[in-house]
Amino acid sequence: MEKATEFIDGTLNGIIWDIVPWLLLAAGVYFGLRTLFVQVRLLPEMFKAVTETPKGKDRDGRDLDEEYGGISAFKAFTISAASRVGTGNIAGVALAISVGGPGAVFWMWMIAIVGGATAFVESTLAQLWKTKDENGNYHGGPAYYMTRGLGWRPLAVIFAVALSFTYGFVYNAIQTNSIVEAVGGSVGSDSMTMKLIVAVVIAALTSAIIFGGVTRIANVTQLVVPFMAVAYILVGLLVVILNIQEVPGMIALIVGHALGLKQVGGATLGMAFVWGMRRGLFSNEAGQGSAPNAAATATVSHPVKQGLVQTLGVYFDTLVVCSITAFIVLLGPEITYGLEDVQGASLTQSALAATVGAWGTHFITFILFFLAFSSVIGNYYLAQANIEYLSDSKTVLNVFRCGVIVFVFFGAFGSIPLVWSLGDTMAGTMAIINIIAIVPLAGVAIKLLKNYNEQRVQGIDPVFHRDMMPEVKNVEFWDGSDPVTRRSLEDRITASEARAVGEDNEQGGLK
Repeated sequence: MEKATEFIDGTLNGIIWDIVPWLLLAAGVYFGLRTLFVQVRLLPEMFKAVTETPKGKDRDGRDLDEEYGGISAFKAFTISAASRVGTGNIAGVALAISVGGPGAVFWMWMIAIVGGATAFVESTLAQLWKTKDENGNYHGGPAYYMTRGLGWRPLAVIFAVALSFTYGFVYNAIQTNSIVEAVGGSVGSDSMTMKLIVAVVIAALTSAIIFGGVTRIANVTQLVVPFMAVAYILVGLLVVILNIQEVPGMIALIVGHALGLKQVGGATLGMAFVWGMRRGLFSNEAGQGSAPNAAATATVSHPVKQGLVQTLGVYFDTLVVCSITAFIVLLGPEITYGLEDVQGASLTQSALAATVGAWGTHFITFILFFLAFSSVIGNYYLAQANIEYLSDSKTVLNVFRCGVIVFVFFGAFGSIPLVWSLGDTMAGTMAIINIIAIVPLAGVAIKLLKNYNEQRVQGIDPVFHRDMMPEVKNVEFWDGSDPVTRRSLEDRITASEARAVGEDNEQGGLK
């Protein structure tokens, strides 16, 4: 086991993570420049888009909701947030700080801000080239825009297999593994019996939900994720308030170490950069190609709207939730940096307990349990979208679901360094493949953004129709046939007619 971990983390990840950070930064800067930094410029629009829901009824009298044409933008946001917000925010951030030093936090912030443009591009493309199954649910993601936008079916298959394996198996094993670590810290035991109980509970809950389909997944995540995240943020703010006099020094330490102005123990500047990038990507997934699978499920009137929603998701994950963990750890007892055997969740537990008392240990266990479990659900959905791309067989899907349950169960007994190292390998591989695809497709996302902005300038709610960009091929929807787009177009025509009548009346009055 140790040799496998050493090979994966020391050799394989050494090669991959010499490439990935620079690739992500270059892509983020490139997309930021081409979109005129949409990730900052349209921040108010992001909050507006995430609250948009299909309203009214279609021509057949059916409600424009998740039962007819996808799910709401907010539910799609929570599915992707369920995958993002989990162990990476609590255990992963603590691990990055313990190994890479406080400067790792700065580079996590940078990858979120720069990566916001990448998240916008990939999710907008996923919306454009989405498809719909016989049950009326939308599907899409990198495999779909690689196939329809680029005609790169072989690469799409490789990506779909990689994502299905990573999110269905590896990442879910990491979630269970971190839950076990946190529970062990609460009960003061890492016995086999404790691990078995946790494994059985998580596997049983996962089975009950993932066999219920996307609607059940969305209903669970939209309740669990916001509640748990808010509870965690409030406790984190309590820690900041109790240590308010130390906050300026903490910020100076984060920035100083990240820029090489301050040396901290055994954590070098290079370690801060690499570990900040690793854990930042694992947490917010910008450019990795996972969130677009959830983005494609939403019912919106314009692809850009969901691109903005997913950019907001990156900010929420890293700039808010990850920062809370960083503040808890850095405002806690002094730690020794640069030791790779320091565990993640246990460090956050001990730091919080030192500030608020022993209940802090159990609080982290409680929060981590629900956030990690919601990540299992979110991860499964992202994997399912790619299994359905590879095969429409229900048997294949059910076999895959059984495999997910097995990995969720055995993740409780795995080696923590091994599963995290394997997760880094797969995350880096997926990011490389996805960036290779979205760079040549960036022009399409730019045109969609231009179309969106032109409609905003005119003071109308942006609605997209594929006739607006006839040069883009293989667009299955956006022809006005789906109820939300049709209703939006009809409302616009009605408003236009009303304005025309008003103008005629004014002219008549003048005469």
